[in-house]
Amino acid sequence: MKTLRSYIAGNWHEASEGFATLVDPSTEEPVARCSTAGVDFGAAVAWAREQGGPALRALTFAQRGQLLRAMSGALREGRNELLELSRINNGTTMRDGNFDVGGGSGTLGFYAGVARGLGDRSVLVDGDGVQLTRDESFWGQHVLVPRHGVAVLINAFNFPVWGFAEKAACALAAGMPMIVKPATATALVAERAVEMVIEAGILPPGALQLLCGRTGDLLDRLGPQDVLAFTGSADTARIFRTHAHLVGVNVRLNVEADSLNAAVLGPDVAEDTATMGLFLKDVAREMTQKTGQKCTAVRRILVPVEQLARVREQLIERLTKVVTGNPADESVGMGPLATAAQLEDAITGTAELTAEAAAVFGAGGRVEGVGSPTGKGYSFGPTLLEATDAHDVDAIHRREVFAPLATLLPYDGSAVEAAEIVAMGGGTLVNSVYSDDQAWLGSYLAGAANTTGRIYLGSESSAGAAPGSGVALPQTMHGGPGRAGGGEELGGAAGMRLYMQRLALQGSRVMVDAVAGNSD
Repeated sequence: MKTLRSYIAGNWHEASEGFATLVDPSTEEPVARCSTAGVDFGAAVAWAREQGGPALRALTFAQRGQLLRAMSGALREGRNELLELSRINNGTTMRDGNFDVGGGSGTLGFYAGVARGLGDRSVLVDGDGVQLTRDESFWGQHVLVPRHGVAVLINAFNFPVWGFAEKAACALAAGMPMIVKPATATALVAERAVEMVIEAGILPPGALQLLCGRTGDLLDRLGPQDVLAFTGSADTARIFRTHAHLVGVNVRLNVEADSLNAAVLGPDVAEDTATMGLFLKDVAREMTQKTGQKCTAVRRILVPVEQLARVREQLIERLTKVVTGNPADESVGMGPLATAAQLEDAITGTAELTAEAAAVFGAGGRVEGVGSPTGKGYSFGPTLLEATDAHDVDAIHRREVFAPLATLLPYDGSAVEAAEIVAMGGGTLVNSVYSDDQAWLGSYLAGAANTTGRIYLGSESSAGAAPGSGVALPQTMHGGPGRAGGGEELGGAAGMRLYMQRLALQGSRVMVDAVAGNSD
C-alpha cells in the first residue's frame, strides 16, 4: 500500500503516523494512506511567499503561459497512468476518468494560450481608461497586479486532477504561488499529478507545493495578501467563512459549493425532434456521468405536465441500459460512489427525498456492482424519482443527493412557473433549458437568470455541437449565487482576477499608460 507524500519547501515529506486510508471503491481494498503529521506549515507558507512569489512575478504573462503549456503536456503524457489511478481510487470508468484528467490538462493548455495572448507584460489592464479632468493631464486607469501571497487551493474528491488544474491555471497565470490540498479520499490521483509536474522541473522553486492529509494550522498562517479557493460542501465552506483568523485578516475566499441544478423542457418541444433528443441524452448523461458525483449534475428535471409520462418512459429506457459496477469490467458504464461516506449519505438523502417523491426507477440504494466482490463496493444504481407537485416538496429543493439520482417535477408549461420552481433551489451553478421558442426562452431568462451562474440553451440549432450542461468550459465562468457558493472561477482572463489586486492608477495619461504598459 502506497504512502502518499506532501511536497513542502522543495522536499518530499512522508509522515510516519496519523494516517487516513484510501480504498478502491469497487472492492473496498486499501490502496494508499496519507497524513500531514510532521509537516511544517509555516515553512510551506514562507517558501511560497519568499521563493515562489518573487520568481513568478518576475515573469511576464507570456512566460507564465510557457510554464502552463509544459504542465499541460506533463499531465497529457501521464494520462494513462492517471486514468488507472483514477479507476483504482475514484472508481471511474475510462470515459469518466478522462473527463477529469483530460479536462485538467485541457484547462492548463487553454490558460497557456490566454497568458501567451496577454504578451510580454506583468500588469493586466482592466477596461478603458478615463479622463478625470478637462484634458488628459489627469487620467484614470484600472489595472490588475499579482497579490504578494500564496494561493491555497482546496479541492473536492470528485475531480482530483481537473479541480487542481483549473485553480492552478488561473493562479499561475496571475503570478501567484500555490499550495494544493486535494481531498484526502482521492488524493492518490492528485498526488501523482502534482508529482509529474514536479518531476518535469517545470516550475520555479516555491511555485507549487502539495499537502496530502489535514491542513493543520495552515489557515492560521494566512494573511491579507493570500487567497483561499475552495470547492466542496456548503458545511465546510461555512467553517471557512466564519474562521476567526481568516475573517480577522480578511483572507480573500472563493467558494464553489452545493448546487441543485435543473433541466427544463420547454412546452414547444415535440417528440422525435432534435431538441427532445438532446434533452433526453443530456439529462441521462448528466445524471450518471461520474456516477452523479459532479457539482454540475442534473438534480431536478422540469417537464410540462402533459409530456411527463412520455419523458419518464424515455428516460427510464435510457437509464435501464446503464451497467453499474467495477470499471475493471469492460461491460460497466458507471462506476461506484467514491467512498463509504458518500454511499451512506446518498442512501440517507434518498430516504429524505422519497418522503416527498416516488421512485419510478432504481432502488435508491446500494446495489451489487458488476465485477465487484459480492457484498463489496459502493455501487449505487441510477435512480429516478417523481413528485406530483413541484411546489410542495421542501427536501427536493433543499437536499442534494450526490449520486446518480434526479427528480422529475411537473409544471404548467409557462416560463414564469418554470423560473419560480428553479429558484426554489436557492442558487445553482448551471441550469439547462431546452426550447426552440425564442420568446419563451426570453421570458424564462427574465425570471431565472439571476438565480444561476450559467444557463445552457439546448435547441435544434445547437444539438449537433452542444457538449452538455455538465462541462465547465474554461472560456466561460463557473460559479453561482446562493447555495452554489457565490464564487466565480474560470471565464478566460477573468478567472485570474481572484489572484490579483485591482488598482486604480491616476496621473497624466502619458505616465499612466507607461506604467500600465499601454504606451506601445
